[in-house]
Amino acid sequence: MIRSEILKDIAPILRDQLVVCNIGLPSQELHMIDDQPTNFYMLGTMGLSSSIGFGLALAQDKKVISIDGDGSVLTNFGTLPTIANNVADNYILLIIDNGSYGSTGDQPTYAGKKTSLTEVARACGCENVVEVAAKDTGKALQAALDGDQMTIIVSKCESGNIKVPVITMDPVVIRDRFMKSVQA
Repeated sequence: MIRSEILKDIAPILRDQLVVCNIGLPSQELHMIDDQPTNFYMLGTMGLSSSIGFGLALAQDKKVISIDGDGSVLTNFGTLPTIANNVADNYILLIIDNGSYGSTGDQPTYAGKKTSLTEVARACGCENVVEVAAKDTGKALQAALDGDQMTIIVSKCESGNIKVPVITMDPVVIRDRFMKSVQA
């Protein structure tokens, strides 16, 4: 499975959840697969999906899912110790680990080599870290939503992209409709 297939598989689980989605192709894929006002699509700021989602989880009680990539997590390594040391049990970080920088041409990341983001998250102090094969992502995500414990899910998948249109929705519209979903 590639990232877009994971997103298609978990889209019904994500529906009506607060989702902050990683920059570039992941946001474009999720937007194409199942656009929801509860989805905040990152159109800039590589590496900050996990930080923005985590901040949102700390600020209110609804569950928040951040969808991030291995490349983005590697660019913002400080987010994992921050998450570990400021637990928010309404927060789920889903790292789709395809071992590449998917949005910029599938150049390999260190997570595709010797670095294990699962081990890094545990070393940072994250207590509930689950690594799954791509096909088991939905099951792990549903279990995390059903639980009351902050969860980091590392979903291992193949590298690869599908052709998707860019998101033409104005960023202000994306922000405003997402904020209304948070306040609802």
